[in-house]
Amino acid sequence: MGRRCFAAPLAKNKRMKGENMSEINCSMEYLELLSKDYPTIQDVCSEIINLQAILNLPKGTEHFMSDLHGEYEAFLHVLKNASGVIKTKIDDLYSTTVSERDRKLLATIVYYPQQELYYLKQQGLADSEWYKLTLYRLVELCRVVASKYTRSKVRKAMPKEFAYILEELLHTVSDEENKHDYYAQIINSIINVGCADSFIVALANLIRRLTIDHLHIIGDVFDRGPRADIIMDELINYHSIDMQWGNHDIVWVGAAAGNGACIANVVRNSLRYNNFDVIEIGYGINTRPLANFALETYGDDPCERFMPLDSHKHTIKNHDAVLAAKMHKAISVIQFKLEGQTVERHPEYNMNDRRLLKMIDYKNKLLRLDGKEFPLADSLFPTVDPENPLELTDGERGVIAQLRRSFLHSEKLQEHIRFMINKGGMYKIFNGNLLFHGCIPLDENGKIDKVGFFDRTVGGKAYLDMADKYVRETYYAVHGKEEEDTDFLWYLWCGSKSPLYGKERATSFEVYFTDDDEVKKEKKNYYYQFIEHEETCNMLLEEFGLDKRSGHIINGHVPVRTGRGESPVKANGKLYVIDGGFSKPYQDTTGIAGYTLINNSYGFSITQHQPFTSVTDVIENEFDLHSSKIMIERNLSRRKVRDTDTGREISRRIKILTELLNAYRKGYVHEK
Repeated sequence: MGRRCFAAPLAKNKRMKGENMSEINCSMEYLELLSKDYPTIQDVCSEIINLQAILNLPKGTEHFMSDLHGEYEAFLHVLKNASGVIKTKIDDLYSTTVSERDRKLLATIVYYPQQELYYLKQQGLADSEWYKLTLYRLVELCRVVASKYTRSKVRKAMPKEFAYILEELLHTVSDEENKHDYYAQIINSIINVGCADSFIVALANLIRRLTIDHLHIIGDVFDRGPRADIIMDELINYHSIDMQWGNHDIVWVGAAAGNGACIANVVRNSLRYNNFDVIEIGYGINTRPLANFALETYGDDPCERFMPLDSHKHTIKNHDAVLAAKMHKAISVIQFKLEGQTVERHPEYNMNDRRLLKMIDYKNKLLRLDGKEFPLADSLFPTVDPENPLELTDGERGVIAQLRRSFLHSEKLQEHIRFMINKGGMYKIFNGNLLFHGCIPLDENGKIDKVGFFDRTVGGKAYLDMADKYVRETYYAVHGKEEEDTDFLWYLWCGSKSPLYGKERATSFEVYFTDDDEVKKEKKNYYYQFIEHEETCNMLLEEFGLDKRSGHIINGHVPVRTGRGESPVKANGKLYVIDGGFSKPYQDTTGIAGYTLINNSYGFSITQHQPFTSVTDVIENEFDLHSSKIMIERNLSRRKVRDTDTGREISRRIKILTELLNAYRKGYVHEK
């Protein structure tokens, strides 16, 4: 793509002869600096020609995924198969010449080259002819996915050890008369010298790398599933990515910053879904103090309502589950105390109804809420003082203090959170589209709702900008310091008008301690009613400075209940909801494993997924994740790089280089 230029364009030539000498000096200074990268007229001309050519290439493919929720195996598979794009390209290339079974095998090799090669050799299926045929097909497939990029960009994506050979194969046609023998000999030599396995792995990695140009993660990497840390490790190494924070991400940011209420929520979520691995193995969080405290305090309490859940929300009952249940209740009570304290510190949150431990009639075992009384299904509160129910006991203070130290000093967690903050935000504007996880809070009339925080009244874009700034400054500036300074991170997690949460209240307490379905309901923000209307989406696009005629809103957060007839496409195609549905506990509700989105040069397509089984099933049975793809918006003409944000940056660079070229030719700057 050439060298980057960050400075503003030069003053026009006529101004260089004018009276404003400070501008002249500044412009000449920049010209001289720029000329070091482009020391001759020929250098400038070559770069302009290169950049002009790039503008006319097809735009790269964008891949949108959301609500991963720690389900690393399903996520990694969808990432590897690019939501079915790779299999589609294989079918387009070989549908008339290669059997369906062999096409599936080729796809599996691209997804899992090392595992599939091992399996085939164990079965005695990988002889020299198979290697030769596979290499030919992989090279041809790689040539197809590389065709929309410059040679320079493809070269940079290649593994260094095979770069020369790969480049020769990709840019030599096998049936070209003058180079047929040359091409064949390269393939034969790769096999004869014993490099075929390594070369196939390199080719497969390159194909996957070139298939997707940019990845968007629309929130909620964390919670529920087993190993969010594995997902984060993969994202850190991804070649081009942005992230929009979800509420399940921001609560981990709060935990990493040392906020007690966020820490308690993170640990509680892990215990609820019997998920110790991400806490203990992934991030090295010491839960032994909590376990000891739970056994000592809740030893005689059956804690039946706190038994952990499996992937289908079924209660787990075994020896380990009993301990987990006691830990679960212990941290839940701590959480509700800390949340109540947070609410009392911040009357501006307008969340007094979340001081639930203060709303219990401990004598009559009733919860008084919204002017009604609800019987408690669990009334055992050994650590709660009815006279001061939000005060932590010494034991509880010790537990949360030890957990806080573990979160603050987890190097892996801090690395992942820093990456999430650096690559993420409350929202993202990309190629004319608006990406965010939750919602833009609206009032009952469908207008942008205003909220008052930090002596400001804001709504819409200003609200998200303020929250974005707060998250960054809080994590880096007060990391590990005063807990009160991090409270707004908790509000973003579950606050009544949080754009990440999008509901009036979180009813975890009611779920644990009551049996009344009415009080457990979580009322959604008005946003979710009005986004069915095109005019609302147009209003929001304009709020963020986007063209309502061509722009789209892309968000996740809320599972699309396909079984009930819900559609991920709303408001006449202005908004796409792509809750990935990776979280197994929600798949019974949605009926599917969610949606992902692809935007390439031809338009938008949405992919509906069925639940992922296992990598073993993919390897041994050539089982790909069953998906159905629907083209939901086709461009009138194929979009090119010039139509993208990258294209606009390249066009700006061309103008700057043209200024330099004129300066060379008029003698203002001399060739080196």
